[in-house]
Amino acid sequence: MNSRHGHDSPRLSGRGPVVRAVPDNATTGEITALRAETQVAALGVHSWPRYGSPDWLRLDPQDARVYVATLEAAELHRRAEAERARLDWLMDNEPDVWWREITDDARRETCRRVRAAKSMEAAVDVRARQARAGNRPPHKLTATRGWPPIAIPGRPGEYLTYQETSE
Repeated sequence: MNSRHGHDSPRLSGRGPVVRAVPDNATTGEITALRAETQVAALGVHSWPRYGSPDWLRLDPQDARVYVATLEAAELHRRAEAERARLDWLMDNEPDVWWREITDDARRETCRRVRAAKSMEAAVDVRARQARAGNRPPHKLTATRGWPPIAIPGRPGEYLTYQETSE
């Protein structure tokens, strides 16, 4: 969220350099973004309402913020269209890469949710085991032949010893 004007923006800050020459290796989209930055800087606008918002509609049509918000909306649209075209090209030419890319966020979110669910299940299991442990009947001590006498808990000095029984 961009606090400057209440929504995500494509970095139209109004503080970009004035473009006097186009860099040799710049793409058309990069040149367009630079041009938008230059126009915002030239207008000296540092904040503006979101394009189409009630605040934007209330602005005087001659207000530079109307143009900057419109320019920003156009830049967002251009970037969205470029991304759509890139994904379409991937789908047609590299379907495996396309599939990985479009499902990556969903896969990460699914993994996160599965880990959280397993963690919750583990916590429920631990609580259930603890509850069952508190409800178990006391263990009956039994002396075994060849073993030393067993001290009886809670009864100091008393021992359980093995005694043969005749049946």
